[in-house]
Amino acid sequence: MTQNDSETKKGHPAGLYLLFATEMWERFSFYSLKALFVLYLTGVLMLDKQQASAHFGTLMSLIFLSPLIGGYIADRWIGQRAAIILGGILMAAGQFAMGGGSMTYVFIAMGLIVAGNGFFKPNISSIVGELYEKNDPRRDGGFTIFYMGINLGSLMAGFIAGTLAEKVGWGWGFASAGIGMIIGLLIFIWGQNKYLQGKGLAPKRYAADKGAEKQKNDEPLTKDEKQRIAVIFIMAFFSIFFWTVFEQKGAALNLIAKENLDRVITIFGHNFEIPATWFQSVNPFFIILLAPLFSKIWVMLGRIGKDPSIPAKFMIAFWFIALGYGLMLIASIGLSGADKIGMLWLIGAYLLFTMGELCLSPVGLSMVTKLSPPKFISLLMGAWFLANAAAGKLAGFYSGLLEKMTLSQFFTWPTLMPIAASLLLLLLIKPINRWMHGVK
Repeated sequence: MTQNDSETKKGHPAGLYLLFATEMWERFSFYSLKALFVLYLTGVLMLDKQQASAHFGTLMSLIFLSPLIGGYIADRWIGQRAAIILGGILMAAGQFAMGGGSMTYVFIAMGLIVAGNGFFKPNISSIVGELYEKNDPRRDGGFTIFYMGINLGSLMAGFIAGTLAEKVGWGWGFASAGIGMIIGLLIFIWGQNKYLQGKGLAPKRYAADKGAEKQKNDEPLTKDEKQRIAVIFIMAFFSIFFWTVFEQKGAALNLIAKENLDRVITIFGHNFEIPATWFQSVNPFFIILLAPLFSKIWVMLGRIGKDPSIPAKFMIAFWFIALGYGLMLIASIGLSGADKIGMLWLIGAYLLFTMGELCLSPVGLSMVTKLSPPKFISLLMGAWFLANAAAGKLAGFYSGLLEKMTLSQFFTWPTLMPIAASLLLLLLIKPINRWMHGVK
């Protein structure tokens, strides 16, 4: 029995859980920032909403663009491990600087966080992929478990950092985000040599023994490698359709939860109105609940040779999110005046969104690590995140149309667009699978 066969029976590599814990605390730090940033700029630094939103948009765009540079530097010179450590230090410093009390500190903090994210984000995902062989059926399941760490961190962020910021002081809220990043960094440093099986080290072509390894890495890409890279960009393009409608949960759907949702429940004869912001925790809760199940499903289907292809999983994701918006469309038909939508409609929609997310996001991360040439893996992981940057801009644009439409009109397009994208992908599924050259 080979070591790989033995690991398959025992479960996932131990390094996965080290990376899970590291990413969980980094995401706690990041989602704490997202929860506090605009409120801090408007409530403490007294910027108007338009200015604060503009700074927020700039920060989010740069965060999704920066992995291109950080991934390239890791691939060419320092390796993924060093990039993760450097990125964690920069992000922690940025969080501590954020609460300094002036826009000067905010701009310094933004620069540190953007740079740190660029080093951290693509490289930790790349190491997850390196823990598995190319066609290991556990790979997609491993990324699903890793993805659960992201959402566990986001579930904690609002409760801990938000409470500290509003009840104790904004500096304490940002400090808690910085401390969370330091915890994740210490976990990674402690376990990297023990659990990562030699993965994520600096490229050998820059070590003392340059010879044959340098020649191998400097060779031009083969036709198969170029086609696999093309698949990454094709699937990144399709993911834009998904994320554009998915990210409405933090934009238009958040406003709808506040203004158009019946959030009153009766507890022991007393009415209690659930805060609209609590609905932002529904998606990470379902991720944590369902991620282990999806991980087992992918592994089980892989063992019997029935694992859907990557494009097929994307199509399933489109169908789930279309169904979620279809629920909201049904709930909104015929509403007038002060009529409200029941909470269970939105919760049901978020459940379907989550199932779609689990078919696309962790699978997409896994796909990049499987299809990328080793010398470009972190760079292409950075390129993958460009789709999120584009989708964020489109999501904000569509959310801005909410006031110009009825609710039923607003929900129509997010219902139809994923279906149209899935039909287009269906037409391309055979050539895409062919260009993957046996990678599943």
